[in-house]
Amino acid sequence: MSDAAPLKQPNWFSRLAHPGEFLRWSKPMLWPLGIATAMLFAIGLYMALFVSPGTSDNVGPTLRILYMHVPNAWLSQMVYAVMAVAALGTLIWRHPLADVANKAAAPLGAAFTALALYTGALWGRPTWGTFWEWDGRMTSTLVLLLIYLGIIALWRAFDDQLRAGRIVAVVTLVGAINIPIIKFSVDWWQTLHQGSSVLVSGGPRMAPEILATLLVMVVAFTLLFAMLQIVSIRTEIFRRRADAMSRQAAAGGRTA
Repeated sequence: MSDAAPLKQPNWFSRLAHPGEFLRWSKPMLWPLGIATAMLFAIGLYMALFVSPGTSDNVGPTLRILYMHVPNAWLSQMVYAVMAVAALGTLIWRHPLADVANKAAAPLGAAFTALALYTGALWGRPTWGTFWEWDGRMTSTLVLLLIYLGIIALWRAFDDQLRAGRIVAVVTLVGAINIPIIKFSVDWWQTLHQGSSVLVSGGPRMAPEILATLLVMVVAFTLLFAMLQIVSIRTEIFRRRADAMSRQAAAGGRTA
């Protein structure tokens, strides 16, 4: 009778994160996510155009721009938070998909941040009289965009993606200090941006129609990110498999 301890079976999380298993369970999610995203965008646009007022006392006639600006600003920070968690997965847990998730999220985060800056400039010109002001939130958001672009450049600078993943993970965690700066910049420094209008004591400081429309658009954009992130991860897995097969074929040709 053998005294050897039985092999430890991988837990459900490890199995779920295996690239092959991820490809299996993620594919059926794409169509439902796409349909839900399209429906929420349709509902949100209808509410923005026909339910929500076109102006408000606090914002003025540029109110509808916020239905694009706020979701993109939210995702600019949320996507980076996802990347920070993935960086921890790379450095601490050696998660097999952590660096893939980090790499897949970076271009999406950069796009959402650029859209947040662009829509913010469109809103700021008629509201503040300027497209740009070097206040705390706008400047720290611009820094966030530069961090995203730097991370994308780092990924492309290395042929060895495993080595790149560890370096990028460290850079991602260092850059995460900018997220609380963005969040609390309106409290720490004099800024053109107003404070929070939703998560405040006493309840939201906006009309119910505006709040409902804003929440629908935030959820729609968040589902859009989830769908694009899954597609990007799947694409990166296939790309790495193709690169591995190419290297194996090249090595076989040299030894033949």
